[in-house]
Amino acid sequence: MQDSSFKIGQREFNSRLLVGTGKYKDLQETGAAIQASGAEIVTVAIRRVNIGQDPNQPNLLSVIPPEKYTILPNTAGCFDAKSAIRTCQLARELLDGHNLVKLEVLGNQESLYPNVVETLKAAQVLIDDGFDVMVYTSDDPIVAQELESMGCVAIMPLGSLIGSGLGILNPHTLSLIIENAKVPVLVDAGVGTASDAAIAMELGCDGVLMNTAIAQAQHPILMASAMKKAIEAGREAYLAGRMPRKRLAHASSPETGYFFK
Repeated sequence: MQDSSFKIGQREFNSRLLVGTGKYKDLQETGAAIQASGAEIVTVAIRRVNIGQDPNQPNLLSVIPPEKYTILPNTAGCFDAKSAIRTCQLARELLDGHNLVKLEVLGNQESLYPNVVETLKAAQVLIDDGFDVMVYTSDDPIVAQELESMGCVAIMPLGSLIGSGLGILNPHTLSLIIENAKVPVLVDAGVGTASDAAIAMELGCDGVLMNTAIAQAQHPILMASAMKKAIEAGREAYLAGRMPRKRLAHASSPETGYFFK
């Protein structure tokens, strides 16, 4: 079965791996890892990196040029709707009217768990202002449904806490979100290694966004390559359809017709 590209809003993509740009040792490693990942969408924390705000500092866009990648500004570091909205508006100015953003409004510094109430507020304002909103949220199927009905173009439930590397802790709730969604569902946060990414894709996710799992690996560029393959393998396994789970053993070879006395 041939896999097809997928759409986020009106934009079409082939790679289902989305990557971040933080925590690398330098811009050269950032660029090399992103290239090895095969990602087409690269997310950027507007409040934490320079994409032109300071002409005297190295510009991240020198290693992730917008003509090659879709830049996805995110609101990392925002703890209320007002600051998240302002950050998205700044990103639109810096990127010449670019309106695709990743909204995340965090609850506290310790867990970085999403503040759903403030997320809902910010999402509505941004959608009304013409933004295409990809939204980081909890793995609550009801909240996911509400965000979709508001007009978010992608739902991004966490696999586990940001930067934790704990993997996919609640596959059942993720499955409920996927089954009911009519927009792309992408796991965002918690992936630690390639098998975590494959599990997310086997569940039927449309993609996975990750940063720390690659940037903090002992060999980031090699891990980026591993993640690319894991996303592809997980997607193929989902499309192929796994065998049913069985309580007892079933022989792989024929049990009749080849027995000689």
